[in-house]
Amino acid sequence: MAAKEKLEAVLNVALRVPSIMLLDVLYRWDVSSFFQQIQRSSLNNNPLFQYKYLALNMHYVGYILSVVLLTLPRQHLVQLYLYFLTALLLYAGHQISRDYVRSELESAYEGPMYLEPLSMNRFTTALIGQLVVCTLCSCVMKTKQIWLFSAHMLPLLARLCLVPLETIVIINKFAMIFTGLEVLYFLGSNLLVPYNLAKSAYRELVQVVEVYGLLALGMSLWNQLVVPVLFMVFWLVLFALQIYSYFSTRDQPASRERLLFLFLTSIAECCSTPYSLLGLVFTVSFVALGVLTLCKFYLQGYRAFMNDPAMNRGMTEGVTLLILAVQTGLIELQVVHRAFLLSIILFIVVASILQSMLEIADPIVLALGASRDKSLWKHFRAVSLCLFLLVFPAYMAYMICQFFHMDFWLLIIISSSILTSLQVLGTLFIYVLFMVEEFRKEPVENMDDVIYYVNGTYRLLEFLVALCVVAYGVSETIFGEWTVMGSMIIFIHSYYNVWLRAQLGWKSFLLRRDAVNKIKSLPIATKEQLEKHNDICAICYQDMKSAVITPCSHFFHAGCLKKWLYVQETCPLCHCHLKNSPQLPGSGTELAAQPHAGAEQNVMLQEGTEPADHEHPPGTTIQEGSGDSSEFITRRSDSQEGSVDPRECPQSVKDEAHPSEST
Repeated sequence: MAAKEKLEAVLNVALRVPSIMLLDVLYRWDVSSFFQQIQRSSLNNNPLFQYKYLALNMHYVGYILSVVLLTLPRQHLVQLYLYFLTALLLYAGHQISRDYVRSELESAYEGPMYLEPLSMNRFTTALIGQLVVCTLCSCVMKTKQIWLFSAHMLPLLARLCLVPLETIVIINKFAMIFTGLEVLYFLGSNLLVPYNLAKSAYRELVQVVEVYGLLALGMSLWNQLVVPVLFMVFWLVLFALQIYSYFSTRDQPASRERLLFLFLTSIAECCSTPYSLLGLVFTVSFVALGVLTLCKFYLQGYRAFMNDPAMNRGMTEGVTLLILAVQTGLIELQVVHRAFLLSIILFIVVASILQSMLEIADPIVLALGASRDKSLWKHFRAVSLCLFLLVFPAYMAYMICQFFHMDFWLLIIISSSILTSLQVLGTLFIYVLFMVEEFRKEPVENMDDVIYYVNGTYRLLEFLVALCVVAYGVSETIFGEWTVMGSMIIFIHSYYNVWLRAQLGWKSFLLRRDAVNKIKSLPIATKEQLEKHNDICAICYQDMKSAVITPCSHFFHAGCLKKWLYVQETCPLCHCHLKNSPQLPGSGTELAAQPHAGAEQNVMLQEGTEPADHEHPPGTTIQEGSGDSSEFITRRSDSQEGSVDPRECPQSVKDEAHPSEST
C-alpha cells in the first residue's frame, strides 16, 4: 500500500506539470507579433490565418483548458492521459501504414511477397508494428475489441491478397477516414462528460464553501494539488532543458567562469514568467529546507528528527526572493540584466539561510557549553559549524564589495553578513566562558553580568546597523528613485528591526536596573544567619556562602534572585511582593516567623523543592512554595538537548543534571 500511495503521489505531480508548462508557453507567446510574421511569410493566404480574432480567442481557450487540466481530480486526469496516449498510438499506426504503402509504391513490385525477400521484410515489419499498436490500444482502453483499432491493417491485408498498388493507396485513405470517424464518434458520445464533471465539481465547491468557508477550500486545493512540489518539479524541468540545450550545441568544454555565467543565465531564462518565478521561489524554499535539515543533522544526528520532526520550513528564503523579484521588476528585464540582479538576490537569500543556520546552532552550542557532556565529537561539530558561520559571511561580504557597486540591497546583504559573524563571535565567547567555568571548582559569580554585557553589545551593534540601513534606504528613496514597494520594505524594516528592537532593549535594561535596585535594597545575610539557616538556595539548589534576605525572611543567592526578578517581582517561595524597602527590624533572625498573608503556616515543603536527603534543622518552620520557582530553573532531558538557552540561567543548567553533588 505504501508503494501504491507513493506512485499515486508521483503521478499526481507528474501529470500536472504539462499543464503548467502549457500556461508558461501561452504566457510567452505574443499573438500580435506572431500574426505579423505570418503576414510577411507565404502563409498569409492560408485560410487558417485569415481570422486573427479567432486565434486570439483560441489563445484564451488554451488558458482555460490548462487551468482545467491543472485542477482535474487525479482519476479523471489519468483517464484523460490514457485517451491522449490512445490517440498517439492510432497516429503511430497511421504512420506505419503510410510508410509501408509508400515503400511498396517505390519498389513497384506487385507479385507475391514470399518471392521477394525485401517485400517480405517490409510486410513483416509493418505487420508486427500494427499488432503492437492494436494490442497497446486495447490495453490502454481496457477493451477486448481489438478490431476497433485495427483499421490501419487493411492495406497489409490488401497487399497480402495481391490487390494492385493503386487500390492499396485508396484502402489506406479509407482506413484513415474510418479511424477518424471512430474518434469523432467517441468524442460525440462523451460530449457531455466535461459539462457533468464541471457541474458536480461546482456543487462540491459550493458545499465546501458553505460548510467550511473559502479559506478551507483554498487549503484543500493547495494540499490536493501539492502546489510547492508541483511548481518545484516544473522549474527543475525547465532548468534541465535549458542546460541540455546549451551543452547539446557546444563542442568544447566551458571554463569555470563560463560555467558560473551559464548557471546564472540559465536561472534567469527560467524565471521570465510568473509561473517560472513561482517555481524558482518554491525551489529555493526546498533548497533552504534541505540545508537547514542537514545543519540540524550535523549538530544532533538522528535526534534532530525525533525532537523536531517539523523542522524549519525554509519559506522565509522563498518569500524573500519573491518580494525582491516583484519589487525590482525581475521578469521585465533582459536576460543579462536579470542574471545580474538574480546574483544579488541569491546573495540575500544565502545570507538569510546563514542566519537561520545560526538560529539553529546558537542554543545547541550554548547548551553543550553549559552541560557536562564531555563528548569531543559533539563539541567539535558545534564549534566547526560556528567557525564556518563566522568566516563564510565575512568572506561573502568581502566578495560583494569587490564585485558590485554599493546600493540599498547590497548594504542589507553586507549588514546581515556582518551581524551574523558578530553574533557567532558572541556565541563562541559565551561558549568559552562556560567551558572555563566547567573546569573551575567554584562558579563565577558575575557570569550573568558578563553574558548580559556580551549580548547587550551585540544587540546594540545590531540596532545601530539596522538604523544605518534605514537611514541609507530613506536617503536613497528621497534623492533617488522612489517606489511603493521600496518604501514599504523600508517601513517594515524600520518597524521590526529598529523600533521593536529598541523597545525590547530598553525594556530589558529597565527590568535589569529594577532588579539590581531591588537586590541592593535587600539585607545581606551574615555568617551566623547562614549557619543558622543551614539550607540551600531554593532556585539553583546550591549551598549558600552568601545570600540576601527577602522581606518575607527567605534566603536566596543574590544572582539567582536577580535573574528571578527579571521575570516577576515576587518571592519564588511565598509570592510575597518584593518592594524596594529598607531592611525590616529583625528580618532574617528568625525563619518564617511572620508568614505572608494568605500562605498557610506549618505546611510541608512540596515534593521536588529540595533534594530528598536534605534535612532541615529541628524546629524550623518552612512555608509552602507554589512550585513556580521551577519555571525559572532551566531543565533539560536527553531527548530535548539543545532546546535550552543557557544564557538565562547558566549555573542552574550546569548543575541540574547532578543536584546531589551540590548537597
